[in-house]
Amino acid sequence: MKKWLIPVIILLVVGVGLYRWAVGFNNTAVEYEANAKTAWSNVESSYQRRNDLIGNLVKTVQGAADFERGTLTDVIEARAKATSTTIDANNLNAEQLAAFQEAQTGLSSALSRLLVTVERYPELKANQNFLELQAQLEGTENRINVARDRFNEQVNTYDIHISKFPNSIFAGWFGFEDMPRYKADPGSEQAPEVDFEFD
Repeated sequence: MKKWLIPVIILLVVGVGLYRWAVGFNNTAVEYEANAKTAWSNVESSYQRRNDLIGNLVKTVQGAADFERGTLTDVIEARAKATSTTIDANNLNAEQLAAFQEAQTGLSSALSRLLVTVERYPELKANQNFLELQAQLEGTENRINVARDRFNEQVNTYDIHISKFPNSIFAGWFGFEDMPRYKADPGSEQAPEVDFEFD
């Protein structure tokens, strides 16, 4: 065997090894990224279910003729804002996620005020449609929380994969970037104050 052939064979073996390693990294990163995008779609689907239920809830509440119109208007406007704020899963970034979260937080707040106000309307509290919608909304809120947690888990798996050395080198070459996580609403780390004063 010629002496010059040994280094060529070594370079060829190393090159093939690097190629396989790069392909393996890329394919795994693509899979993890797709899983995170699917998990985000599930978050959006859960929020869409909530928005659909809120529409039905608003129609039911509108039937109570003397119900506070301002509270109802707040919910309708917050729902419109929440449904108009969308994110392209292929271009998920922290700014888009923050805008989406802000719109959803506004809707949650308006919905909470609506449900508190309902307490003053016994005929509405006794309405079977309202009670069913309220129960479905509670279940949907749980689904939303689970979907957000699963999204964060998928993003975590993807981010760890592209951040570990030497994968981080390939991530830069192939254009893989960290994905933002869904974060808690500002101020949610503080326990709410409870007032037990009754009239």
